[in-house]
Amino acid sequence: MVSYQVLGIDSVKSPIPSTPFHLILIKPSHYDDEGYVIQWVRSSIPSNTMAAIYGLALDCAKRQVLGSDVEVTIIALDETNTRINPQELVRKVQNAGGQVLVAMVGAQTNQFPRAVDLAREFRRAHLPVCIGGFHVSGCLAMLPTIPPDLQEAMDEGISLFAGELEGHFDRLLQDAQAGRLQLLYNVMKDPPGLEGQPVPYLPSHLVHRMSGARTSFDAGRGCPFLCSFCTIINVQGRKSRFRSPDDIEQLVRTNLAQGIHKFFVTDDNFARNQAWESILDRLIQLREEEGLQFKITIQVDTMCHKIPRFIGKAGRAGVDRVFIGLESINPDSLEGSRKHQNKITEYRSMLQAWHGVGALTLAGLILGFPSDTPESITRDIQIIQKELPIDLLYFFILTPLPGSQDHKEFWEQGVPLATDMNSYDSVHVTMPHTRMSAVELLDAYAQAWDTYYTPEHVETVIRRAKAWNFSMNKVKWMMLSFYAAAKVEGVHPMDSGIFRRKYRTDRRMGLLPENPIIFYARYGWEIISKHFHYVRLYWMFHRAYRVVVKGVKPGANDMAMKPVQLDDLDRLELFTSTSSAKIVVEKLKKKASKRPLATPRS
Repeated sequence: MVSYQVLGIDSVKSPIPSTPFHLILIKPSHYDDEGYVIQWVRSSIPSNTMAAIYGLALDCAKRQVLGSDVEVTIIALDETNTRINPQELVRKVQNAGGQVLVAMVGAQTNQFPRAVDLAREFRRAHLPVCIGGFHVSGCLAMLPTIPPDLQEAMDEGISLFAGELEGHFDRLLQDAQAGRLQLLYNVMKDPPGLEGQPVPYLPSHLVHRMSGARTSFDAGRGCPFLCSFCTIINVQGRKSRFRSPDDIEQLVRTNLAQGIHKFFVTDDNFARNQAWESILDRLIQLREEEGLQFKITIQVDTMCHKIPRFIGKAGRAGVDRVFIGLESINPDSLEGSRKHQNKITEYRSMLQAWHGVGALTLAGLILGFPSDTPESITRDIQIIQKELPIDLLYFFILTPLPGSQDHKEFWEQGVPLATDMNSYDSVHVTMPHTRMSAVELLDAYAQAWDTYYTPEHVETVIRRAKAWNFSMNKVKWMMLSFYAAAKVEGVHPMDSGIFRRKYRTDRRMGLLPENPIIFYARYGWEIISKHFHYVRLYWMFHRAYRVVVKGVKPGANDMAMKPVQLDDLDRLELFTSTSSAKIVVEKLKKKASKRPLATPRS
């Protein structure tokens, strides 16, 4: 018989003598520019990798893969909202006895240095440690040799896992139990099917460490497109692999039972999940026939509105927030990055279709494409403000992430890239630009937030929310949180949270702890000054909100909210501001003129 224990929940002890096995799952954070761990009282984005591996771990324990006399204890820690104390964890497991595996899960490139620093602490106590995630998998998928940072980790006795864990977790746990953990597990060529696999799961006390108590799951993996800056297609592949509607129903019901009603579907592009319709049909059934209440956030491409029934069913299934990979409104940039699926002539129709089903639109804009300049970036943002009904716009600095085609080509060409993986977080410059210095690109990134989140545009977006019956107060708070993350906390909104925590001794290896008096004095002043800025920003955003609520002024004609018309192609700056946009429009017109007239139906 086997029993297992989840951190914070006591299990029933096995009636027979048992040997403990401690599985410590850690989702590492990364460092700020001063070397301190970025951590919050409540973090903003749930880790699907943690949920997926937690679900797999529970399944392994239930199936007794380590033997019927082994009691498995699962300790799950997300460092973005929980302080990690390696010495305390070492003492805990050593006092309990038995075997141990410390698994650093879902380590992205900017998190890999922190993962290795934590792993070193556990290795000093001779505990086996394995690091997995997109950085390891991406490097091994695209580079001809193992890069220095991965090799250095293995040289220190840290194991690496490349690929997806489904179908391989039993072996990993058994190797750790037997003391024969290999330095490298590479299963990149063996992507698992997802139907019938244990579903992602996190207990409620872990989910509630996220702002908004939102959990996550991947309904599928893989993306068919060829974006050169993307790592998904090279790590998870371009073939759609998906969970069944039964799987999705199971995880939804399980979470509803523990009071979790918000879900983030982490598919890089749910619209291209081949099972999207059957999954949405099942979610619609749960909502409309059984009356279950839940909300869903998804990620899609800019042509999703062309898929028959997709947006309508998504709205009925509870989708109320949509992340959209807009990336650019410049056709040259889209073509250069092989993002051929993005058609600027379809942006307005797609965004308005999502508003039509009551979904908030969040779009990402990448800065630093070869043709970008500070002036062109400002121009593009101002065009978006006037002509595209985007609610929240967020910005990334173009970053050649290991695992992407861009990174592979730069590596092969000997382009001087940043050597500190911690800086690969989309808010630092990591490669040279043909038209801007690193300082100019950083300034353009900072200016982008100020350009979009002006009091006037905040008022415009809130007025749009009022027009399509979305919560104006919610839009106000979301816009505030996005802008404040970048301008007050100095992090990307996807990397932010509620109340930054900072510990003097939790600093990057190689950097000495600061004098306590200096550290706490500066930290205290940071807290005070940041809250002053928060209050100032709140009143700026709240004034815009009150103007709309009171109807003090109706606002100017909002082109972004007007129905799409054929003559838009000749009037809007979106289509006339650049030569490449004009070329796209001319090609579209020629194509339309060659279409045969429709034959009337009898």
